[in-house]
Amino acid sequence: MLDDLLVALGAGGRRVIGPQVRDGAVVYEPLENVGQLPHGLHDAQAPGRYRLESGDTPRCFAWADGPQALKPLMFVPRERLWSSERGEDGALSFHEATAPSVPTAVLGVRACDLAALALQDQHFLDGAYPDPAYRARRENLFLVAVHCTHPADTCFCASTGDGPRAEVGFDVALHELDDGFIVTSGSPAGHACCGVLPLSKVEDELYESAEAEVDAAAEKQQRSLPGRDLRTPLMQRLEHPRWAEVAERCLSCGNCTAVCPTCFCHAEVEQPDIDGRRSEHYRQWDSCFTEGHSRLSGFVVRPDTRTRYRQWLVHKLATWHDQYGRSGCVGCGRCVTWCPVGIDITEEAHALCADQT
Repeated sequence: MLDDLLVALGAGGRRVIGPQVRDGAVVYEPLENVGQLPHGLHDAQAPGRYRLESGDTPRCFAWADGPQALKPLMFVPRERLWSSERGEDGALSFHEATAPSVPTAVLGVRACDLAALALQDQHFLDGAYPDPAYRARRENLFLVAVHCTHPADTCFCASTGDGPRAEVGFDVALHELDDGFIVTSGSPAGHACCGVLPLSKVEDELYESAEAEVDAAAEKQQRSLPGRDLRTPLMQRLEHPRWAEVAERCLSCGNCTAVCPTCFCHAEVEQPDIDGRRSEHYRQWDSCFTEGHSRLSGFVVRPDTRTRYRQWLVHKLATWHDQYGRSGCVGCGRCVTWCPVGIDITEEAHALCADQT
């Protein structure tokens, strides 16, 4: 069935992207055949640790997540926004960059990343000035979700309400079984895609067994946040001694913000030609852990790791509620896995909110 699905996804000139192994991790790459998928692999994740291991499974999606999400595909790491040019008469002209968008289908999207995409949509598309480049890519995106059955030790999407079952935001969703897939559609485009696949009606017992696997994946998760709305307890603890304690361990490397599927901090930089006649203006990923991110009028608002870590966690778990009506954390656990020193956001949140009333 996967071969037929890849053909259907690639119809009409779509670029197909799917999970593959590169440099010891599962990442999204252009997908040409099912042989490129990570067959028979599991991921072993822990704070500061990620490993792929061979398992006794015929499945392609028996892993939780890799360092990427959908964010690099929609909010690209570096993008030209406009350019300026000085004419012979000395006058400046400005030219808006066009963002060609290739229709893209992504196979293997997880529930937590669908939730993260919905938050990115709010940030880049809602309001009076939607981002044109993001919108062009988003409108050309087709998503094939896979319900999670093998959570990592660092996953906690059940506590945030964002997984492991994909509920909304997909075009097609797959339950993976040892001997095949159960396919459902979630949009008119997804329904049309399913219509060209060689599908048959699934038995109720088989569907219930697949659903039970997803329920079991939620029950396996050991980590959790102390609540879904931590705005009040965190805002009341801005001078808590825990901020200094975590700062002694934190490297301010920004790994957590790079792998987080909802972070959207960026910097805008100029790239002038050497003759000074032309310059290009770029937007590129940045992090609230860098010194320059909080520099204003000659001074740095957040001068140390303590204030930078506090900014990241309080914004993510507290003040996002003011902006987007929910927490900015979807429970994917990437920030825990890819932190070089193994700082665990759930542990820090519990320590900060331990005495909340």
